Amino acid sequence: MKNFSLYLFAAMALFCGIAICFSGCKSRCDNKGQDEVIHGFAKVRLTADVSKYSKKDKELLSCLFDVAQIMDDIFWKEALGQDKDEFLSGIENDTVRKFAVINYGPWERLRNNMPFIDGYGEKPKGAQFYPEDMTREEFDALEDENKTSLYTVIRRDNAGKLNVVWYHEAFKEQIEKAAELLEKAASLSEDKGFANYLQLRAKALRTDDYLESDLAWMDMRTNKFDFIVGPIENYEDQLYGYKAAHESFILLKDEEWSKKLEKFTALLPDLQKELPIDEKYKKDPVGSESQLNVYNAVFYRGDCNAGSKTIAINLPNDERVHAEKGTRKLQLKNAMQAKFEKITLPISKLLLNEEQQKEVTFTSFFENVTFHEVSHGLGVKNTIDGKATVRHALKEVSGTLEEAKADVMGLYMVDELNRKGLLSEHAVEQNYITFFCGIFRSVRFGTASAHGKANMIEFDHFAKNGVFTRSEDGVYTVDVKKMREATRSLMVKLLTCQGNGDYKGAKKWVAEANDMSSDLVNDLIRIEENNIPRDIFFEQGKDVVGIK
Repeated sequence: MKNFSLYLFAAMALFCGIAICFSGCKSRCDNKGQDEVIHGFAKVRLTADVSKYSKKDKELLSCLFDVAQIMDDIFWKEALGQDKDEFLSGIENDTVRKFAVINYGPWERLRNNMPFIDGYGEKPKGAQFYPEDMTREEFDALEDENKTSLYTVIRRDNAGKLNVVWYHEAFKEQIEKAAELLEKAASLSEDKGFANYLQLRAKALRTDDYLESDLAWMDMRTNKFDFIVGPIENYEDQLYGYKAAHESFILLKDEEWSKKLEKFTALLPDLQKELPIDEKYKKDPVGSESQLNVYNAVFYRGDCNAGSKTIAINLPNDERVHAEKGTRKLQLKNAMQAKFEKITLPISKLLLNEEQQKEVTFTSFFENVTFHEVSHGLGVKNTIDGKATVRHALKEVSGTLEEAKADVMGLYMVDELNRKGLLSEHAVEQNYITFFCGIFRSVRFGTASAHGKANMIEFDHFAKNGVFTRSEDGVYTVDVKKMREATRSLMVKLLTCQGNGDYKGAKKWVAEANDMSSDLVNDLIRIEENNIPRDIFFEQGKDVVGIK
């Protein structure tokens, strides 16, 4: 078995054929075709037909673009710590500069945060949410109940003592400007529910109290736009997993595809009750107002735009909202289609046997992602002893186990839909084979990614349960029956670990599962050799969409 980081180094050296970094801000980035592919990232243009929107709608969208850019500026501070413009202006090579923009700094996010610019060492695990020289003992000794809040940073005062600072204080100027723009956008909205959400989100940014705006977001039903804004996910904090990073999405609803998914959310309460596990691991209520809609994305900024690109969203993360109203699940169809066509499909042609290649479809890929997001709302959110949320109990490994849970529970959902007569047996087989192929896409995200580590947990479990065979020339064949059985047993194991709040066990499990066999190392290197992109990056902005 080989550690994941060893694979990353080997694949990097093979793919690039040159040294990791040089003085003068040179890099190992590939200069060929830099307008289309930047070191394994394929360009995708995020555009949309906005001709159908009114003048007010376009003014509203313009405001949202400006707010999103402010979130981007804040995230640069959270991720890098130094002035973005000063950092980028110091990079002479144009391709390296573009690659630094993709990664929001000098560390390559899909290769275990390895530095690709000379002069930079290891990326701080706590990013810039904590002082880089802070010890765990110092943090533990800090007596402030807000130190673990999603919405605070830890800073030193002039005497070197640790202090807790709320986001709205740490980024006061940017937050106030964003709030004013949100209020302006609200005044332009022709949808009352969306206007109310924007007003309350402005208030939330100013106070770091997001509950009221999250509930208002869940109450929206007739909005043609969606706007996600603020500190959302905690993946950037790999020290404790406590701190949420700023980000923003601008999304346009696809009414036709959204209608196709309406039937699934109604099934959530029954699916929760029917989970094949002891009652204590499924006691948390599932909100009855969960929504499932399809959107086309036109703007990513901040955390969601760093490294690998989000293709589906399940929010809010607040367990109180889950219990009262459920979650809103947003499928980003255009980004999903791009990843399928540019990455998953080429991988299937390289690694799967000819017959099973035919079963890898965009419909199945779309369903895998959709059911993954739906499954975030199932299972357990609080430890069974009632002492903590799962997120706090499992700390920095909580995201990995949650992503793995959503993956395999999504496949379990496929089986349940088949049992209820909503999906055919052939569709189930396609979902499983497409999912298996997708593992090779996601493990390339590396150990800096919760999604990458989650997929290694799944691959390791499938390997131990004989789910697949691999020929001498590296062609995989999936035994769907065994995969269905292994999926269910892995789901139970994950739910049990989450419910028990077993931090030590979870940490050990993640570490052991992320050891990689020589066969998998070689297969991932083959993917690199065949120049299959690892992910996508966007050509995006007001000018691309066609608004001022």
